[in-house]
Amino acid sequence: MTYSYGPWHEGPDPLAPPADLRDALDEIGQDVMAGASPRSALEELLRRGTASTPGLDELTRRLWQRRAEIQRRHRLDGTLREVQRLLADALRSEREALAADPGEEARFREAQLDLLPTGTAAAVAELGEYEWTSPQAAEDYQRIRQLLGRELLDSRFQGMKEALAGTTGQDVERVQAMLADLNALLSAHARGFADIEERFAEFMRRHGEFFPENPSSIDELIDVLAARAAAAQRMLNSMTPEQRAELAELSQQAFGDPRLAQQLSRLDEQLRGLRPGEDWTSAGRFRGEDPLGLGEGAQAMADLAELDALAEQLSQSYPGARLEDIDIEALRRQLGEESGVDAQRLAQLERELRAQGMFERAQDGSLRLSPKALRRLAETALKDVVRSLRGRTGERDTSSAGAAGEPSGSSRPWRFGDTQPWDVPRTVRNAVLRTASGGSGGAVRLDVADVEVAETEHRARAAVALCVDTSWSMVQEGRWLPMKRTALALRQLIATRFRNDALELITFGRYAAPVELAELVGMEGTWEQGTNAQHALLLAARHLRRHPDAQPVVLLVTDGEPTAHLESDGTAVFDYPPAPRTLAKTLSEVDRLAKLGAALTVFRLGEDPRLTEFVELLARRAGGRVVAPDLDGLGAAVVGDYLRSRGPFSGGSW
Repeated sequence: MTYSYGPWHEGPDPLAPPADLRDALDEIGQDVMAGASPRSALEELLRRGTASTPGLDELTRRLWQRRAEIQRRHRLDGTLREVQRLLADALRSEREALAADPGEEARFREAQLDLLPTGTAAAVAELGEYEWTSPQAAEDYQRIRQLLGRELLDSRFQGMKEALAGTTGQDVERVQAMLADLNALLSAHARGFADIEERFAEFMRRHGEFFPENPSSIDELIDVLAARAAAAQRMLNSMTPEQRAELAELSQQAFGDPRLAQQLSRLDEQLRGLRPGEDWTSAGRFRGEDPLGLGEGAQAMADLAELDALAEQLSQSYPGARLEDIDIEALRRQLGEESGVDAQRLAQLERELRAQGMFERAQDGSLRLSPKALRRLAETALKDVVRSLRGRTGERDTSSAGAAGEPSGSSRPWRFGDTQPWDVPRTVRNAVLRTASGGSGGAVRLDVADVEVAETEHRARAAVALCVDTSWSMVQEGRWLPMKRTALALRQLIATRFRNDALELITFGRYAAPVELAELVGMEGTWEQGTNAQHALLLAARHLRRHPDAQPVVLLVTDGEPTAHLESDGTAVFDYPPAPRTLAKTLSEVDRLAKLGAALTVFRLGEDPRLTEFVELLARRAGGRVVAPDLDGLGAAVVGDYLRSRGPFSGGSW
């Protein structure tokens, strides 16, 4: 046995690696977290393409470039120009032959030529009965008739011009017989004859050589013929009225037999009736210098129609659109093999994203990211955070008060560098005892030696409330996406390394609400006045109380001072600048968190002086701290603070 090897031409390379769904999903996730719906994010990815595959926009650009090239390069009067050239050659040869003849007959014929009409079609018709003196002139005149016949047939039957290159009288009769039988077959079909399939089979047996498409039914045959005839009609529509009139008159001279034009006219009429949905009326503008014959012009119009259909398929703008709808073979014909492969890769990517469960239907019927997709996005977000943590960049300034950990009930003397809170009763007792033993007359003064700090211990699990600001300013200032990526990273860390920890995600704008990760990822920014940190902290406290055995951790991400609070009836009141009652209610919730022993860290986004002053106050009241990261460092700052708050990490290497 022998083997031969060559390039693969049957679509995407079978040995190529599968589509990289992770990169594609990351791009979709970025768009979803920025506020796009999963469906629109998927569509945008397919439009944009990937690093290795051009998207639908690039394929569409190639289509329009190809379309413009056809119209800019060509013109449609090629057949008329060729007929004019052949007529001029024939008349020149004939006049030269007559000039060499001194007889009266020659002078008479010269007079006949002088009286020919100025129009090309009329002159060709007038010369139909002329007896040529020059053999070359006679040959040129016959070439006009042959050319017209082949071009007319080629405009209706693709490839006919080449098939009839050496036309004989017998060939013309075969064509005439085929056209007569074809018109009879279409007439029988239009009248609903019961034996139409038998008639079609007999027609194809006799005339199948004229139809390289090899249609399998009469409907397929009509589809092929109607598409070509409609393209020929659009070509005629694109010509000037004078050009159309010239061609109509010249068609009577095709093969020197007017029956051909009559049969084609009848064929066009029947096809219009059978396929009225074809485009029979539009036109195109051709402004190039390369002349096209009738057959080539019809093919150009067919190419334009195919390009328009492909553009609609690539737009994916109709209901139920899928990339599998794209006609790959047509794309290859118009743009080449590479574009066909690119479209197949995009279709494969879409198919794999759907097949591997990256999307699911919500209860309202909308498309959303599946838990599997969210896990992948979270993995990527956490990896980015880990890289930032290793470099520890993004945290510009901090202020600290108190320390993380749960009081154990015991205390110890203060040592330089300790950040634990003072054990005030024992510190005062030590001062009293020292003063009494020293005989100072009742005055109590504190000394460094008196100070004791409360010992803390890190519990085995933590209750974590991540409160994220979802007011409009977060969207407006470009903080929306970093906020969501931060939540993803923290959720992934807890789910994979600290599974016993209890995380609750709380969003707050005018109102606050606990949300699932999928809700937060898919949340769209809406214009709403109000930053209700009080409500968020209230919900955070409720979450901590549900887990009394866990170390309480509250992480608050915001870019604005509180401008809303809840009244006793549950309604939110908005005031800007912040009303004293709003500030008081917010601080009251901070005090409640402090009583629960919660470690509160406020992540301040932005440089507003009023915000800076307020969050510093929160930190002092709660014994917590303020972190002011830049946007790129927000995820690392939040995750790092969570790790610091819950104690040494013992879950393995990063």
